[in-house]
Amino acid sequence: MLFFVSLGFLSGQSRKDLEEERKKTLEEISFMDNLLKQTAREKKESLNELKLIGRKLNLRESVLKSMQDEILLLSGRIDLNNTAIEMMEADMTVMKRDYENAVLSSYRTSKGTSEIAYILSAKDFNQGYKRVKYLQQITKIRRQETEIIQELKTEIEVSKKKMEEDLTNISVLRSREEQQRNLLRNEQDSQKKVVRNLSNRERQLQRDLEDKKRIAKKIESEISKLIAEERRKTSTTELTPEQKLISDNFYENRGRLPWPVEKGVVTSHFGIHNHPVLKYVVENNNDIEITSSGETPVRSVFKGSVARVFSIQGANMSIILKHGKYYTVYSNLVNVTVKAGDKVETKQLLGYVYNDRERGNEAVLKFMITEEKVNLDPELWISKKN
Repeated sequence: MLFFVSLGFLSGQSRKDLEEERKKTLEEISFMDNLLKQTAREKKESLNELKLIGRKLNLRESVLKSMQDEILLLSGRIDLNNTAIEMMEADMTVMKRDYENAVLSSYRTSKGTSEIAYILSAKDFNQGYKRVKYLQQITKIRRQETEIIQELKTEIEVSKKKMEEDLTNISVLRSREEQQRNLLRNEQDSQKKVVRNLSNRERQLQRDLEDKKRIAKKIESEISKLIAEERRKTSTTELTPEQKLISDNFYENRGRLPWPVEKGVVTSHFGIHNHPVLKYVVENNNDIEITSSGETPVRSVFKGSVARVFSIQGANMSIILKHGKYYTVYSNLVNVTVKAGDKVETKQLLGYVYNDRERGNEAVLKFMITEEKVNLDPELWISKKN
């Protein structure tokens, strides 16, 4: 019985985790809904809108998977409760039968003689005392058996009630699951529509892709210049003690760095990916893109120094921060608040993401992390939740 209770406790904890995770995912979906509503006002589909819908589809599928996992968890708990109830009912049947047999046996042994008469019929005081203790022991055992039977009845009632609650929860989850499936189907239809419309603008998409490559090449060129300058300044490539400390601390915070914006959605990932519309094109991203809306402050993800501030045609301003042997790059900025040589602290304001009013106040930050000339996946370095 104790083993069963422990299983129930662990299942309850797992279900709570699933519900918490699903709640956060739905909040992120809601945030993306707001972004999409604003871009929809412009009546003109964009590649970034398609990426938002794709991300939203992934999250919606995650919500469905969470619901299915919770239904499986509850179904397993119902099976456990059924087994436990059957075992407890069998135990209670045996205990009741044994209890009845013991009472009947006691009655037949005494042949209807009262307990007082049984004690007084003793041949001496010692025998009478032993009979008193015997009767007290019998009474105690029967009381304990009665209490155990009552406890079993209570446990059975509690388990049955828990089963009814779990069945109700499964019913509610199935209803919500169907609602999420309907939303998923609608979003898949929206995705197909946007893809169709964007496919008709293939030349524009190709030009956008060329611009993206040009911007990436410019940033890589600036980083290469910086590294070359650093090496020319000293006869050795070793970092100063302060730079080494910052570099080591930066590495130790891998996976825990704050986001460069307070709230946003990653709409373009690092590495090699198929183009969402141009099926014959493969992209190799050296950075990630984080989409927000409206006025969006940009902040340093770690303490360091401003290595360079420069402009890129068609991509506004870019900032490169140095953190020992690591560099972080923030692009598509306006109203920059720092200059080359400045020391910065973690989460210090650097500027603002360019707010594209023609696309519903869309604000897309391009964010990059490198270890000298090696490009790193920023999503592995920043925290999971912003």
